[in-house]
Amino acid sequence: MGPFGNRSAGGQSRRGLKLWPILLFGIYFAYYWFSHGNVASYTGRKQLIETTSREELALGLQSYREILSQSDVVRDGDAPRQVRDIAQRLVQAAPKVEEYLAETAGTPADTDWSAFQWETSVIRSEQVNAFCLPGGKIAVYTGILPVAKNEDGLAAIMGHEIAHALLRHGGERMAQQKLVQFGAMAASMSTGDMDPGQRQMVMAAIGAGAQYGVLLPFSRSHESEADRVGLLLAAAACFNPEEAPRLWERMAALGSRKPPEFMSTHPAEGTRIGQLNGWMGEAKQVRQRFCGGAQG
Repeated sequence: MGPFGNRSAGGQSRRGLKLWPILLFGIYFAYYWFSHGNVASYTGRKQLIETTSREELALGLQSYREILSQSDVVRDGDAPRQVRDIAQRLVQAAPKVEEYLAETAGTPADTDWSAFQWETSVIRSEQVNAFCLPGGKIAVYTGILPVAKNEDGLAAIMGHEIAHALLRHGGERMAQQKLVQFGAMAASMSTGDMDPGQRQMVMAAIGAGAQYGVLLPFSRSHESEADRVGLLLAAAACFNPEEAPRLWERMAALGSRKPPEFMSTHPAEGTRIGQLNGWMGEAKQVRQRFCGGAQG
């Protein structure tokens, strides 16, 4: 018995799918797309962002303070000094890479640098992790330092994280999540009169479609974008870009069990290694341009 205009065993009519909430959501989505569209620096990709760079800076600072207040922050020693020095080189390289890509690929060069307040911290933890929050707040966990192995590997990690902030992926994810929430509300209203069992199945299918068809693919595309831009940042800062795929070989060797790529927020290590090697020619051109024959 289908969901449209069916009748229950007791003779009581059940209405089916209501289309007007879906229509309203479609109108809202079109409005949102055209009113909040932005062209990303470094890539030229169309992205949806509702927040301003200054708002993202404030949100990033709030989250950064909360994380540090609950963490064992390493204040002295070689690690904080190395992280700070690498970050400074990468940040100084960022405008160079933006100008290079604007010149060679026609991408925008309109980053609001005043909306970034760069700061670094090292957190004592076994986590193999690092992050850069919107606005430029960077943290590196000590657990990732043995995997980085050397200065070039650590620059690859930090370049990737800084690229997330430069590409405003945090603001883009907030906009995506808002649209998904609105879409879920529209779907819930549309199916409100369906048979409860059928409604549960439809809502589960919609939720899975949003997760595996929208949010996870966008997350993986963000990771790939950050890999490429981070590679160019490291190259322009005169680090050895060839260390980036080696880093991911070491990450793969850690042997932790991971879900299939389509179920993951990140590309598989093999995918990342292949992409990084594919971008290596561009990275070497960038390094030659800004560093000449200098050794990283």
